[in-house]
Amino acid sequence: MTGLIAAIVLVGLGISLLTVKLQWQARELNRELDQVRSESYNIADRFADFLRQLNESLYHYGRSHVLPDVAAFTKTSQELDLWIQGQKSQLTSERERAIMQRIDFAYHDYLRVATGLLKRLEAIGEASATVDEYTDLRTESQRLFQLGQSLGRAHLASRDQVMERVGVVTAQFRALVLVSLGLLFVFALALGVVVYRDMIVPLRVKLVESESLRERQEKLASLGLLAAGVAHEIRNPLTAIKGAVFLQQKKFQPDSKEYADAKVVEREILRLERIVNDFLLFAHPGDSKLARITADAPLREVHALLAPQLAKGGIQLVLADVRPLPIDADEEQIKQVLINLVRNAAEAIEQNGVVKLRARADRKRLGHEETSVVILEVEDNGRGIPAEVQERLFDPFFTTKDAGTGLGLSIAARIVQSHGGLLEYQTAPGLGTTFGVVLPAPVGQTDPRAD
Repeated sequence: MTGLIAAIVLVGLGISLLTVKLQWQARELNRELDQVRSESYNIADRFADFLRQLNESLYHYGRSHVLPDVAAFTKTSQELDLWIQGQKSQLTSERERAIMQRIDFAYHDYLRVATGLLKRLEAIGEASATVDEYTDLRTESQRLFQLGQSLGRAHLASRDQVMERVGVVTAQFRALVLVSLGLLFVFALALGVVVYRDMIVPLRVKLVESESLRERQEKLASLGLLAAGVAHEIRNPLTAIKGAVFLQQKKFQPDSKEYADAKVVEREILRLERIVNDFLLFAHPGDSKLARITADAPLREVHALLAPQLAKGGIQLVLADVRPLPIDADEEQIKQVLINLVRNAAEAIEQNGVVKLRARADRKRLGHEETSVVILEVEDNGRGIPAEVQERLFDPFFTTKDAGTGLGLSIAARIVQSHGGLLEYQTAPGLGTTFGVVLPAPVGQTDPRAD
């Protein structure tokens, strides 16, 4: 491992040096490219500006016949001549020199036409020049303008060739960096395999479990505070509304429309009370009062309570394998969890199905170690739980029911956790679902599976 780390450090330093050098070179090249572009645009723009000033002087002289226009034309033409001579010393390619030679010839033709135009304008005296007088001037001016644009493009192209050559050098640097990265990747991969095998694997399961538990506890704590506050604020006005509706209901005839409307309001108030109670139970599920009981006791009570109701919908609630295994639990809270699971199972079946109750012994991991447990199971042959629902099954306020609060399974899971256990499930689309209330077997008990 030490040799791998040393190799990675050396390769990393090499890559860092190459990267710094490449970045510096890239900045220099970008600066040079910006300069070239600026020079190319300035060549074309400056040449066009000289032509514009020359033409404006001639056009203005043709209209006003004032001598300053002639002086301005002469001064600008001299400046353009100096500018052309100065540009010749900066040319770097044959193409630029060829275009500059054409500009020289075209500029002489332009001056010849401009001189002739000045003489004609002086001859006509105070009369304004016609548009036809400027035809030759416009032709030569357009020719020069196009040559100036070509010179700018040629200058940019000559610098692009230099950039292409420099690009080859940059590509070589990139190849070297890629090779170094490849070596670094190989060394890092080898080191990663060693570290993962010797260090990460033993810690991975514990870390994932701890992080998941922490996030869920933080989320539940925040939602619990919110739920408690909302439920507390709603309960008092809800009680007042319920009392007012009860008093008003006495004033209506039993067969009147007003009485029927009051009944609807009463049912909805009761529904709101159940929702508020769920919120309060989620926020403060209450302390678990553990006592030694047998696992079959809450299962038999839930069967006696719910079997007649489910039978009306064609659903059989069956005590499949209920063994009197000892557990330490709050019987009322465990009954509440089982009732919630049985009702969910019945809703998954809808009608003409079977819900089975059983209790069995097993060994499972609770916390950081494997231990003997007792599992109270609720099995149905319903439609199963879709994959997208499984991801959020125990999230508070998540529900697929139209009238549900999404707190049933969250409350059930918290109750089971307060017993030191966990709520698990197995499901398959179209084949049904089995929920298991996993509770630790009492300390000192022999493995119940041996019975």
